[in-house]
Amino acid sequence: MTDSITVTGVVGSDPRMHVTTQGLAIASFRLASTRRFFDRAKGTWEDGETNWYTVSGFRQLAHNTVASVRRGDRVVVQGRLRLRAWESGEKSGTAIEIEADSIGHDLAWGTTTLTKVRRESAMDSERPTVASEAAGWPGVEAGSGAPDAVDGADSAGLDEAVADDSDRSGIDDPQVAVAG
Repeated sequence: MTDSITVTGVVGSDPRMHVTTQGLAIASFRLASTRRFFDRAKGTWEDGETNWYTVSGFRQLAHNTVASVRRGDRVVVQGRLRLRAWESGEKSGTAIEIEADSIGHDLAWGTTTLTKVRRESAMDSERPTVASEAAGWPGVEAGSGAPDAVDGADSAGLDEAVADDSDRSGIDDPQVAVAG
C-alpha cells in the first residue's frame, strides 16, 4: 500500500541516525498523533485515540531532522504511508511507517528559525555545512528576511502562550489527512 499522507503530531523519541554500508543516511523517530475535539456537553477539549507512526527520512532530510527535531516537538510530516506485517516468534503485528518527503515544526504551536544548509558533494554522507549569508536563498538578498520580532515584541513569551492547547480557535483538529 502506498498512499500520500500528512500527519501532525508530537515527536515521541529523539531522531536516530543510521548510515547504510552504501553511505545512505536514514533518520527515524516515533510520532504520536492524537485527534482533539471539543466536547460541547462538557465544554472542554478532549483527546481521542493516539495513532503511533515510525517516521523515516533519507539523505539530506535525515541530517536536517537529526539536527532540528527533538522529542516533544510538534511537527508536520508529509510522505508515503507504508503498512508492513511483522512477526517475531509468537508475536506478530502491523508496523505503520511514513517515508517522509518533508518534516517541519508545526507553526500553530510556536516559532522556528530556518538555517539553510548545503552539502559539500551530492554523494557525501557527512553532516551538512551551514551556508554563508552570501550564498543565501536564490533571489533573496542577505539581511532582507523577516523581522526577528513582530511589532517590537520578543518571542520569549511564545512558549508559554502556545503551551496551553485548550483553545485552538474553536477548530476541530483532525490530525491525519490521507490522499490516495
